[in-house]
Amino acid sequence: MENNFIKCGLAGWSAELCYSSLIARAKDHDKRLMGQTSLYMFPIYGMAAAIRPIRQKLCSHSKLLQKSAVCRGGIYMGLIFLTEYCTGWLLRKAGRCPWDYSRSRLNVNGLIRLDFAPFWFALGLFFEHCTV
Repeated sequence: MENNFIKCGLAGWSAELCYSSLIARAKDHDKRLMGQTSLYMFPIYGMAAAIRPIRQKLCSHSKLLQKSAVCRGGIYMGLIFLTEYCTGWLLRKAGRCPWDYSRSRLNVNGLIRLDFAPFWFALGLFFEHCTV
């Protein structure tokens, strides 16, 4: 599990850096591809190591979940939203939350963005492969 925590932390960090670099390029025409993230994000992404035991438990009880990436991706997406909301809430209480989605149209308390659902869906399935 420790090895998966590190793999997921690094994979999540890398994905966030790529995403923020591409957004900066699109919005500001910044050709330097300067992405940004926070050290707080590493353990948050690392928690995705829990996807492996969750998958094993789900698939042992349901043939549908065993075969359906759509169902599993939906479950992971929900868990990622829950994790993002809870960790964001805790970090905000401590004055350390590195994100604030208040200006986004589909935000929930500035802590999650519902329009990120496709990204979290895909990232959840990606993390499933990181933890094999």
